[in-house]
Amino acid sequence: MTVFKDHFSSNAAKYAAHRPTYPTALVDFLTEVAPERNLALDCGCGTGQLSVLLASRFKRVIATDASPQQIANATPHQGIEYRTAPAEDSGLPDRSADLVTAGQAAHWFDLEAFYAEVWRVARPRAILALIAYGVLHVEGDTDELVQRFYGEVLGPYWPPERRHVEDGYRNLPFPCEGIETPALGLEVSWALVDLIGYIGTWSGVKEYEKARGRASVDDFYAELREGWGDPAARRTVRWPLSLRVGRI
Repeated sequence: MTVFKDHFSSNAAKYAAHRPTYPTALVDFLTEVAPERNLALDCGCGTGQLSVLLASRFKRVIATDASPQQIANATPHQGIEYRTAPAEDSGLPDRSADLVTAGQAAHWFDLEAFYAEVWRVARPRAILALIAYGVLHVEGDTDELVQRFYGEVLGPYWPPERRHVEDGYRNLPFPCEGIETPALGLEVSWALVDLIGYIGTWSGVKEYEKARGRASVDDFYAELREGWGDPAARRTVRWPLSLRVGRI
């Protein structure tokens, strides 16, 4: 039986508010390589950051997440059917999906069971895409504070699966012959409140707070506020985007 590793249900509302969305160029690429645009299955959809973009290209999107809280906070869209379901058991008919995606989620899956499900629901020549965004970089001197907190302070508190995100999914088992992918990244312009909101969604912060108390996290936020300066000032925040894409 697949065990659901739930690091995000308690932060579902924050996840919806503060997680970045994906570039439209990513969805353009996936649409181009998919055999048809009838049905996309977005597994581990969270609150729908990728699902909503897919709905602008595909006739139907089925978006699944094992967390009822994530689904409850997902962005409504007439082209998306959200389902509380694990990635390993989507409930879709055999050979129905043109595209199967997992955005910032595949490292939490039971991959053997997930890939078996992909092979069951995928149409011939359908596309499987695993997508991850890595460690953020913040414009200016604030980046040094964020990198130290991410690596040195939170290092022991990150779940072991996080290493797959940091290495760009290069060492994640992948059963398809890969397709060449474009070089893409995420970029936003954020005020201080946006950055703090995003950091608050990290699984490492959740574990750090459990072990060290809320005051330890607040101490970092105070340091971040001092380094940022005017809280209304906006800074560019970037993430590298890693893709493992293959054809079934």
